[in-house]
Amino acid sequence: MKKANIQPFVAVGGILAVAVLISLAGSQVGESFGGIRVFALCAIIAVAIQWLAFVPAYYAQTERFFDLTGSITYITVAVVGVVAVGNWEPRSLVSAGLVIAWAVRLGWFLFQRVRRSGGDRRFDSIKPHFPSFFLTWTLQGLWVLLTAAAGLAAITTAKPGALEWTALVGIAVWAVGFVIEAVADAQKHAFRSDPAHGDRFIQSGLWAWSRHPNYFGEIVIWVGIAVIAAPALTGWQWVTMVSPVFVFVLLTRVSGIPILERQAGARWGDDQDYCEYRTKTPVLVPRRPATNARGRHSKGGF
Repeated sequence: MKKANIQPFVAVGGILAVAVLISLAGSQVGESFGGIRVFALCAIIAVAIQWLAFVPAYYAQTERFFDLTGSITYITVAVVGVVAVGNWEPRSLVSAGLVIAWAVRLGWFLFQRVRRSGGDRRFDSIKPHFPSFFLTWTLQGLWVLLTAAAGLAAITTAKPGALEWTALVGIAVWAVGFVIEAVADAQKHAFRSDPAHGDRFIQSGLWAWSRHPNYFGEIVIWVGIAVIAAPALTGWQWVTMVSPVFVFVLLTRVSGIPILERQAGARWGDDQDYCEYRTKTPVLVPRRPATNARGRHSKGGF
């Protein structure tokens, strides 16, 4: 087998190793179901769903339900966590409810976006290559597990504890992030749906405050989940607090902002209005925009 074909499978092995380690940490003082820690069970389910979905996706050479599968996985592990533990503690119910609410909204939004566009160009060179496409689906399983790790630890722990003021802070933080992400997505969708904007980039609404307000909102969402979960964690479970850090690194250093910034630079890098927008607008953390005499929109189409 060629080296290029072996490397993705080696990466899959690394992904599974990380999943095992985070499962061991998250399972400490966790409840069991059928002789297996519920946190570990959720980890197995997260990966298994991706592998099952990969089969028809590869056969049909489609990525159209990739994001939707990810959202369904979040919902599934949250529900399984609550039901398998069966203690119906407020912290567990709140954590699961917030994860499900986020996953339902974002999953449906992304699915509709892919359906309208006909696909996701990021997968064009990956789909025909079995090892690479399989790696991508496996990676999504790890993405779900790491992102939801703190919330899952709080849901599946045997000692959730009563809700305290920090949980209320966490809920408020989550709500702020949820609203920011939802509003940013809605504004961008409305902008792109208006033929009058043509090949322009959005710089109105929240997009005048940040070049990626939706990503900022998502990071804040998982910070809120971590704040809710923190009082229930003990010992090695604190490793699951990597959740918001993982989301931040993923979106700002790996697959989110870097890719979009390169695409935008290639598309509008010679446009004076885009260069001005890029110079004056923060890449992530929102900041009140200065008055722009040139108007609210300029050529482009983010």
